[in-house]
Order: sequence, then C-alpha cells, then structure tokens
Amino acid sequence: MKVSDIAKNKIDRLPLGYVFTYDDFDIDVNNMDALMKTLSRLASEGKIRRLSIGRYYKPEISEFGELKPDVYQIVKDLLEKDGKIIGYLTGYSIYNKLGLTTQVANVIQIGTGDVKKNMRRGIYKIRFIKQKNKITKENIPLLRILDSIRNIKEIPDSNINNSCIVISDIIQKFSDSDLKQLIRLAQNYNPATRALLGAIIELKFGSEVSEELYKSLNPASEYDLNISESILPNKQKWQII
Repeated sequence: MKVSDIAKNKIDRLPLGYVFTYDDFDIDVNNMDALMKTLSRLASEGKIRRLSIGRYYKPEISEFGELKPDVYQIVKDLLEKDGKIIGYLTGYSIYNKLGLTTQVANVIQIGTGDVKKNMRRGIYKIRFIKQKNKITKENIPLLRILDSIRNIKEIPDSNINNSCIVISDIIQKFSDSDLKQLIRLAQNYNPATRALLGAIIELKFGSEVSEELYKSLNPASEYDLNISESILPNKQKWQII
C-alpha cells in the first residue's frame, strides 16, 4: 500500500480535533519524506490543519464555524511522557473551566517541575511555570486552585472579590483529606497565597484547620490583595490589605 493511502486511512480513523504527528503513523523511516509530503498536501487541500511544524489535526466544524483543538491536545506531549506526568495545564484555560473568567486566551500555561523556555505552537504561546511540589494525577486539581490563588490579581475579565468567592465555594466542597493535602502543598507557595488560602479556610472550616497556615506566616508582613472586608471579614487577622 502506498504511503499516501496508509496516511489517509489512519487519518480517517482519528477523532476530530485530535492532534497527530509523524510518530502516529506506522511508516518506515525510509518513507518519512513521502509521509511529510502527503500531510503537507492534505493540509493544502484543507482536509487537515497544520498546528505547527510536524503537528496536524482534523478540523471539527460546528454550526458556529470551525473549532480549534482542545488545549490538552495542543500540548499533550508536554504533559505526559512514557506514561509519566511531567506537567499540568494551569493558568488561563483553567481559570475559564473553574468559572473565574469567560475569556479564552491564546496563551497556554503549564506547571512543570523543570525550568523550561517558553515556546510557540502556531498561534499559541506556551509558558512554563515552575511547580515546587511533586506533580501527580491526584494533586493536579489542588495545584490549580493554589495557582489561581497565587495569580488572583492577574485573572483576566474578572475582579478579585468575585474570584475570591468562586475559589471559596470550590474549596468548601473539598473532603477532609483534600483539604489537608491542599494545606500541605501550599507550604511551597509564596506567603500571600498561604495568607489568602488560610483566611478562606478559616471562614469555611474554622481556625483550628487553618492554624498551620497562620503559623507559617511572618506576623510583620502584609499582603496587598485589595479584597473587600465584606468578602473576607477576617482579612485583618491574616494581614491582607
């Protein structure tokens, strides 16, 4: 079977929006040039879309027009390698899913344990954020909440008071084990994040639960977050201004 036929058959079986590379095709290395030419031709014909060099996807058309691939598909190779988690989606795309903003940016932020240089894929800017905690499948939702608290002043198309309410409502639904894990993970975040998390936890669960976070703070430090006292009535105790 010709390389072009193998490629077309494979693409026909792929789901819409799935991002694929040359590695997705069972093609001998000697036929790689033919595969590259086939994919380039299919992209020119509009049957597939080119995301970036060596990366393509089948476009999905809705009643509102053509849809972009899911953010996960765009960067999935940067999140997992050989079955091991090496990063997680955070930032703008997650703010939207958590209900903190309605905006969807062309900036994709990835939490990672390693220091990496920012990069581009097509129209998307990919930024890496250093995560000091070990990243596991189980703690990723908690790390995303902590990231949201740390960057609460930078969430687009929102205000800090509303963001604080949304985050508080999410944390209130955590189990005791998740809450303990959240507090443990917070120890590797900056003091302002620990202060705001502690204030939220104290309001929702009491001072005994938040005590570990309170003791981790310098009593002489203040944290300029500009949150209303009506939203956070214990802000003064936590030195939040």
